[in-house]
Amino acid sequence: MKKTLSALLVFMFILIFSQEKKAMFWQEIQDFKKLDQKNAPPKDAILLIGSSSFTKWKDVSDYFPGKTIINRGFGGSRLTDLNFYAEDLLQPYQPKQIIIYCGENDFADDEKLKAATVLERFKTFYHTIREKFPNIEVDYISIKYSPSREKLWPQMKKANILIEEFLQKEAHAHFIDITKAMEDSSGKVREDLFLEDRLHMTPEGYQLWAKVMNSYMK
Repeated sequence: MKKTLSALLVFMFILIFSQEKKAMFWQEIQDFKKLDQKNAPPKDAILLIGSSSFTKWKDVSDYFPGKTIINRGFGGSRLTDLNFYAEDLLQPYQPKQIIIYCGENDFADDEKLKAATVLERFKTFYHTIREKFPNIEVDYISIKYSPSREKLWPQMKKANILIEEFLQKEAHAHFIDITKAMEDSSGKVREDLFLEDRLHMTPEGYQLWAKVMNSYMK
């Protein structure tokens, strides 16, 4: 009886958790589907997947003239959300490259979260991509060090190191480090690259990202 009750409680927890996740970003995913139904997504595009740093990059195509880009950044998503919505984020597309920016919000959501856990979350999503797209380029943009989240930087830095080490062993994959480009001459994060929330970036911040990313873009 106790085992049955325990199993029921676990099932209810998973159900509630799943519904919570659905409530958080379900509408954004539906909006993507409507866009794809209205205009069939182009083949051989560069697919951006990730959190608000992509979501707010509305004019990303202007930074990469001549390249076809599909931006599927949504909300303040975490790697757990990318894994939850993986089929919706990957199934409709036939990209030649996927670039990911996600992980920063995982730490913001749980200040006790360890870098190793974020690595495993990323690896789960990466392997899901590889099941569908074995040979395309898959790149990960390093977690940026937002001034408003300075107390989280130590674990973020560890996560960047772990993810970079993982990708170095993978074929057709790169770690795109944008952290150096966002530092001043003394090695400190440039706060002028951020909006008043000290979290999201100014156009100059995106220009620096684009400059670093350009050599990786297919």
